[in-house]
This record gives sequence, C-alpha cells and structure tokens, in this order.
Amino acid sequence: MIPGAMNGFTNRRHLLQAGAAAGALGFLSKVPLVGAEEAKLDPEFVQFRPEIEPLVRLLEETSRDKVLEEVAARIASGTTYREVLAALLLAGVRNIQPRPVGFKFHAVLVVNSAHLAAQNSPDSDRWLPIFWALDQFKSSQARDVKEGNWTMASVDEKAVPAADKARATFEAAMDRWDVAKADAAVAGLARTGGAQQLFDVFARYGARDFRDIGHKAIYVSNSWRTLQNIGWRHAEPVLRSLAYALLEHGGKNPADNDYEADRPGRKNEELLKTIRGGWQSGEVKKEATTEMLAVLREGSWEDASVKVVELLNKKVSPQSIWDAIFQHSTEMLMRKPGIVTLHACTTTNAMHYAHGHTFNDETRRFLLLQNASFLTMFRQRGGVKEGVSIDQFDPAGGAPGLEEVFAEVSGNKMKAAQKALAHLRAAKNPKPFIDEAQRLIYLKGTGSHDYKFSSAVLEDYYSISPVMRDRFLAASTSWLQGSKKADSGLVARTRAALT
Repeated sequence: MIPGAMNGFTNRRHLLQAGAAAGALGFLSKVPLVGAEEAKLDPEFVQFRPEIEPLVRLLEETSRDKVLEEVAARIASGTTYREVLAALLLAGVRNIQPRPVGFKFHAVLVVNSAHLAAQNSPDSDRWLPIFWALDQFKSSQARDVKEGNWTMASVDEKAVPAADKARATFEAAMDRWDVAKADAAVAGLARTGGAQQLFDVFARYGARDFRDIGHKAIYVSNSWRTLQNIGWRHAEPVLRSLAYALLEHGGKNPADNDYEADRPGRKNEELLKTIRGGWQSGEVKKEATTEMLAVLREGSWEDASVKVVELLNKKVSPQSIWDAIFQHSTEMLMRKPGIVTLHACTTTNAMHYAHGHTFNDETRRFLLLQNASFLTMFRQRGGVKEGVSIDQFDPAGGAPGLEEVFAEVSGNKMKAAQKALAHLRAAKNPKPFIDEAQRLIYLKGTGSHDYKFSSAVLEDYYSISPVMRDRFLAASTSWLQGSKKADSGLVARTRAALT
C-alpha cells in the first residue's frame, strides 16, 4: 500500500488552512493576505507546480456557494481558460478518491467532456460547461470529506526507480496489481517518459478488465485529452491517480485469481496474435457490420471476440466492426435507457479514441477485441432484451424542425428519435442538430452523465460510416436534453458572475 495517501485517508485540514500569499501571482491580487506560517505547504500532501498551485488551492478552499464568483473575478483579472481547466483537473486529482472509478470521481472524469462542450459552444456561452464542472467538483469534494477526507500524498521518493528501469518496474507492478510499487514507478515514468509512450502503456491497462463499467478506459482517454490541453508538465499527479484507479479490483488479487472481469482480456491477449498482418486495411462491407451486430445482440463475449478475428482475417475493414460497435452501444440505450447502457456508449467512445491514438499495433487490436467483448457484458449487466433495432426504426413526422424534435425529447424518447431521423434526412446537414443538442446540455444538463454522453456521441457521429450517421445521431435522443426542461440554476449564476 502507498504510504500516507493512496492507501489511507489523510486529513485535508492542514492543507486547507495553508493559504497562498496574495501577491504570489497577479491573478491572486485580491486574495486576503495570510501569515507566513499559514502559507507553508504541508509536505505530506502532493504539491503542484508553483504557477498553478495557488489557483488549485483557491478552488479547494473556496466554499461551493462562492467558488463561481471567485473564479469569475480571477478571470476578469487575467486568469486564462487553460489555467482554470488545469486547476479544475488537478484539484479533483488531489482531493477526490479515485476508487471506485465513478460516483463522486465523476468530477474528474467529466473535465474533458466539459472542455469539449466548451469548445463547441458560442463565445458567449463558452464558460458555462466549465463553471458547471467547478460546481461539480465542490459537490464531490464535500462528499469525499464525508467519506473519509482522502487526499493524495507526496511520492515516496526513495522508492522511485531509475529512468532506465521505470517502465519495466511499472508494468511489473501493474501486472501484479501492486499499488505501492506502481505509484513510485509511475512517478519515475512520468518524469522520464514521453507522452505517447505512456499513453500506449495506459491504454492497454485501462482496457484490460471489465470493472467499474468502463470507467477505467474512460479515465485513461479523458485524462490524456485534458493533459493535451493543459500541458504535459502537469502529468505526474494525474498519472499517479490514474494508476491507482486502474488497480482497483474490490477483491482478492486478480493476478492470482480467475475473475469474470479479467477473462476477456486474458483471452483477447492470445486472440490478437491470430489476426492477419495488414489487418487495418480491408473492405468496408455493410453485410459484415450486420453480422457483427447480430453477434453483439445475442452472443457471449467470446463469440464477439471470435467474430472480430474472423471478419478481420476475411479482409473486412475494422471500420465495419466499429460501425457495429457504435450502433449496438446506442441501440442498447434505446432499448433500456439507464446508467449501464449509457456507459456502453461512453466506454466505446473512450476505447475508440485510444484505438486511434496509440502507436502500438497490438494495443490497437486488443482495444478492438475488448470493446466488442465488453458490449456483450454491458448488455448482460444492463438486462437488455429485444427491442428497437437501430438499423430498422422508421422516421416520423414528415420533415420536423429542430424545435419540434427537441420538444419531443422532453417527452417520448422513441418518437423523438423517429422525428430526429426524419429531420436529419430532410435537412442533410447535421451541424444545427449537433449545435442545438450541445446547447441544451449546458443550459439544462444537471449531471456528469449528461456531459459525458453528449460529448461522446456527438463526437462519435463523425467516426461511424456516413450511411449510418443519421440513425446513430437520431438514437442519441435517448439521453439528450429536451427544450421543455427548465434551465439549470447554474446558468444564471454563471452569467451573473461573469458579467
């Protein structure tokens, strides 16, 4: 177990009492002065880089009912979007226990989703998703305090391996599910390894087991994407949190046991070796997608893996398999809307992102096989039975406008999907639909899943074959926000703070 922080629940009181000197950075010029003793940093807790530490502590120490206004004041004084995004991620990493990988930890998992929503927002609304995420952090921080007040401790520097041994030590620790050794090794790896090298390693471990309904894979991709925006210099604490999250298992050591959650990964490590060379080239075939979709609907995880290998070895393009995976994840949500089926969609988004951004060919094959296997496990865990088929439901309503479609989203979800399909076919331009769907999320969304799902599905629209895109996007109404729902109270508060 990691000394101090990762294995225990250290008390945050001393850290919160330690205030940053007001004049340390320009954007903190309005913070009240504090004494020298108060300003000392507690060496027990992990500290961030000096340029971001004061802003992180501002987020930690400011009460939930004042944090939006305080951050708005810093923005008016010159604090940048990137600085706020970095502080938001790091505050969550230091203050929120990443086990289980979900629940209150969504405050960290959702940072990239809020960022994507902000990027897709008009200039006038760009801060709304980020301020929603700030409020989400304060809510999760309070919950963490009630559950034991966990805080990430500083690294055990004596255990950090030399640069030439860091990767091997880390992989050995991850294979043995050894938390203490993994924590020290990942610190060394973060200091000496490149971003791409580390992503290749984490992408594999994030997809190796079906625990926490896909949140491990989601954390890998979302944390990496956020680091691309805030800078690799902030990577070490994020990767320590990530490694600790990936080693969550809730039972006896998986290295010494045969749990269902680990079986697909172990089997697929062998199956990937039977895939032909040059597998990434092939023919896109609709009938292959249909075959794959049928197996995902009814087969086991083993059936799904075998079908993937069979199709690839018949020189079918991986795109045809991804088309089936995207369709089935959203189809399950249509058949039985709920948290489990929603995570089939967001996990697919994360694993597809990792598949497209790792340089390691074996890891790419592994991610494709694991995603197919996981969907059958999502289906079983979510209790998904027969129902609407995403490749067959009919459009309805003639050529309804966006207003009519999103009004229906607030009522009958199936009718909304049918009207959305009719609208998209008539409009022949998905952007207004996507823009409106995103706008309604940050105006009316209240939970982390609203942001995670919308950012995932609206991005994945461009990853599925064009002939299937309208149906895929129409099916997303199963978890989008409708126009008849009242705006979130945070919207007015954010706008007032920034005015």
